[in-house]
Amino acid sequence: MTDGPPDGIAEPGVGTANLEEDLNRILLGDNLEVLRGLPDGLADLIYVDPPFNTGRVQRRTRIRTRRSPNGDRTGFKGERYRTESLGTKRFRDSFDDYLAFLEPRLVEAYRVLAPHGSLYFHIDYREVHRCRFLLDELFGPDNLLNEIIWAYDFGARPKTRWPAKHDNILFYVKNLSDYVFDVDAIERIPYMAPGLVGPDKAARGKLPTDTWWHTIVPTSGAERTGYPTQKPLGILRRIVTASSRPGDLVLDFFAGSGTTGMAAHELGRRFVLVDDNPEALEVMAKRFAEVPEVRWEGYEACVSGSAEDLR
Repeated sequence: MTDGPPDGIAEPGVGTANLEEDLNRILLGDNLEVLRGLPDGLADLIYVDPPFNTGRVQRRTRIRTRRSPNGDRTGFKGERYRTESLGTKRFRDSFDDYLAFLEPRLVEAYRVLAPHGSLYFHIDYREVHRCRFLLDELFGPDNLLNEIIWAYDFGARPKTRWPAKHDNILFYVKNLSDYVFDVDAIERIPYMAPGLVGPDKAARGKLPTDTWWHTIVPTSGAERTGYPTQKPLGILRRIVTASSRPGDLVLDFFAGSGTTGMAAHELGRRFVLVDDNPEALEVMAKRFAEVPEVRWEGYEACVSGSAEDLR
């Protein structure tokens, strides 16, 4: 990791000349301006996880507990524990005209996507129908290969409707005759009824379908960063594995906690991450503290902690 901020590209067209280098980039800035400064066909894979337009301020407060006779909560075997707040991360998730916000960014993303590239657009039930029309206009409706349903089972359960426990991920390719889908590299999953398929098939497992059952990031797990809307590494590993090759460049311009970059790094891909929230960059600075060859632009990534501090 480099010390201090190199030449930023928060302004369009600045700092993009050396993007072909084998360096990973993390940028603080307006993603529309950053996208406008990127060259055509740069990214082999783009993952888009925009704010979901929930109309709320998204926040996540991290806490830890310590055993104390005067604690404010009761834990295992009746022991008393004191709660300590480790800080709150937040961002505004409300837009008067959501499509007007998204459209210029997706137009630029389409330009930056390589001719053989794929784009995964992650959203939920509130806006998926409108976003699909917008993406169909860009890519063509036939270039939507899948609407992936990420299903999970966690959180509140309202009693006035069916609980909403899934997100939607729209998978588009730029060219139907030339795109990456490495079916042999995808991690297989267990059969639900292994006794019905025989021992060989049961041992090998099956390919996932377009419905992905995967837990959210556990509230007390080592993976959790405390950033609101953090997505699980398992979801991003599956996307990056299937739709890119080692050495390819993966772009995420709503980077948040940086999960896309971490998955890309683990799988031998390069990455460019963009976010306009300094709190997101703070999280990523700790998360990528031990990742070599990361170039920070518009942000000074000097941290006293490490990835352990996120846990």
